[in-house]
This record gives sequence, structure tokens and C-alpha cells, in this order.
Amino acid sequence: QVRLVESGGGSVQPGGSLRLSCSASESISDIQTMAWYRQAPGKQRELVAAITSGGSTRYGDSVKGRATISSDNTKNTVYLQMTSLGPEDTAVYYCNADGLPYSGPGGAMESWGKGTLVTVSP
Repeated sequence: QVRLVESGGGSVQPGGSLRLSCSASESISDIQTMAWYRQAPGKQRELVAAITSGGSTRYGDSVKGRATISSDNTKNTVYLQMTSLGPEDTAVYYCNADGLPYSGPGGAMESWGKGTLVTVSP
């Protein structure tokens, strides 16, 4: 099974920027989709950005124009660059891998990181 580790979270000022990293334990080129989700307290988890092994990207409406997802296959790492951050962006950000390589009967088809907290405040 693939293991995902997020990093780069922290506190930023409104209007600021940050970059999150997700390091995978296996080649991300073998994974159909890598994505970032986020969840704020009391709110449903939502898609932030996703990228396929073919390079196609999609973004959640709330971050469109402010977020960029990218990947570095040589480092097995996916990045999320966000700009113009506001309080509404405060959440735990989770890395997700969907469409994993077959690992035998009962093997997981997706994997989640434990998350990294982003706090936007003055």
C-alpha cells in the first residue's frame, strides 16, 4: 500500500501564499489520480485540486484561480501552491491517492495522508 506524508502546513497571513508537499512511498506515475482535499471544523471534506497521471488537473470552485497542483515524478511528490489565502482556507489539508496499482485481493484502491494544518490569520 502507498503511504502519503504531507508537509508545509503552518500559519500564514491573509493574502499570503504557501506550498504544501505530499511525498508518496511509491511511484506516483502508477497512481491514477493524486489530489488534495481539505476539511475545516464542522464542514465537509472538499476537493481542492487533483492531477492525473496524464497531467490533467481540476480544481475546486472555492480555490480556482488561487491554487496550482503539480507533480514531480522523480521525487514521488505532489505539490499544492496556494495564493491569496483567506480565513476560509483554514483547514486540515489531506493528500489523497486514488486508483492505486493492484496489490492483491483486499488491497486498498486509495490512500490518505494524515493531514497538515493550514491556519490563515492576522
